[in-house]
Amino acid sequence: MTQALAHLADGALRARHAECMEAIAQNQSREAFAELFDFFAPRLKSFLLRLGATDGEAEDLVQEVMVTVWKKAGLYDRRQASVSTWIFRVARNRRIDLQRRSASRPELEADDPMLLPQAEEQPDERVERSQMEESVRAGLARLPEEQLVLLQAAFYEGLSHSEIAEKFNLPLGTVKSRIRLAFGRLRGSLEEPD
Repeated sequence: MTQALAHLADGALRARHAECMEAIAQNQSREAFAELFDFFAPRLKSFLLRLGATDGEAEDLVQEVMVTVWKKAGLYDRRQASVSTWIFRVARNRRIDLQRRSASRPELEADDPMLLPQAEEQPDERVERSQMEESVRAGLARLPEEQLVLLQAAFYEGLSHSEIAEKFNLPLGTVKSRIRLAFGRLRGSLEEPD
């Protein structure tokens, strides 16, 4: 019986939180926001501390998360997740972002070969590079237009296969096969003896 009452109370609390989110989204209700803040802020801080945040980081992240709740309450959909799940997902993502930003950078050493200026290109290397570039340009010029535009989107614009499919309104499989065919043709033209 006690478990059933706890489940009902939990369901009522979830419904109340969803109503608060809707009030924030529709009316920018400060009362609804205060209610969510009072409930979630201490729980978020505890959660972030368990994830390894310092006390100061946890407090800052709680503030960021709750500002996100205020600004983006309209994005919440009660059919997708509970308010609790939505807010804690935002908190987890903010913690991950913080870790990425504050990841320690490796110490740079002055004699690291990667930091030294590139050696001057030798004449034979320059000629070889120039010939290779010309071969690639010629190979690209021989590609069918339908393959060339997809290659350009992938390498010049940096689009993923799915982004290319969306941009050109093509099935993903078609994009992948055209790019694969283009690579095959380029490889063939580069391997042909002059």
